[in-house]
Amino acid sequence: MHASATPAQVAATTESPVVRRLLCAAAFVFLLVFLLLPLVAVFVEALRGGVGTYLAALVEPDAIAAIELTLLVAAISVPLNIVFGVCAAWCIAKFEFKGKSLLVTLIDLPFSVSPVIAGLIYVLLFGAAGWFGPWLAERDIQIVFAVPGIVLATIFVTLPFVARELIPVMQQSGTDDEEAALSLGASGWRTFLTVTLPNIKWGLLYGVLLCNARAMGEFGAVSVVSGHIRGFTNTMPLHVEILYNEYNFAAAFAVASLLAVLALVTLVLKTWLEARGGHVVSSLGRH
Repeated sequence: MHASATPAQVAATTESPVVRRLLCAAAFVFLLVFLLLPLVAVFVEALRGGVGTYLAALVEPDAIAAIELTLLVAAISVPLNIVFGVCAAWCIAKFEFKGKSLLVTLIDLPFSVSPVIAGLIYVLLFGAAGWFGPWLAERDIQIVFAVPGIVLATIFVTLPFVARELIPVMQQSGTDDEEAALSLGASGWRTFLTVTLPNIKWGLLYGVLLCNARAMGEFGAVSVVSGHIRGFTNTMPLHVEILYNEYNFAAAFAVASLLAVLALVTLVLKTWLEARGGHVVSSLGRH
């Protein structure tokens, strides 16, 4: 509290112990009911039929195909988002140019557009009756209801994560270090690898973590463009939906538990990266 704060100001910003306890209790109850209990229920239902039933659901051919497709889509979309995120953040944080605010707005567009709408956009563009559908059909190229469409939809919904994490980090670090390296004769690529990348590594890892989690858990956009072809275009979330609709609850929750594990791992890594990133920011501030 500032030394010049008046008693009235102190009273206005300090709650009584009872109020603080009630607020904390309300927060914990909310988290328990809406987050922890559903998460526990997923694992309870997944193991209700025993470990054998659980493992059988995970090694079933359609489940393996869904897991492999999910990993493949993430392996393609995340690196592409890394390249875009670094380039976009570099332009926005290091340079002034016309259209800068428009670029920032476009990066945030996937946050405001429903994933289902994003999927419909790709169907409109690349579907059989879409703008480019006849041209693609003549060349036997299939985008929608195939892996390329799933990748495109995933890239769209995960586009902002890396860029949005890197922009404030690069803005805070400024351009002094890069200018010093260039003045000493370092090439642009060497300057990026030895100066820029170490300064942004925690923000980059944080953005990659969030991007990967969203890519593997995306449902809406992928559902529209996948065609729900079992064993071919079903990712893990889509496979869970199909199993649940078929009343195969044990298998549905078994596959869902893998996504829940991913969420927990993401949470742990997110907390660790936030702690490391905060330490680095504090160190920069002191210097």
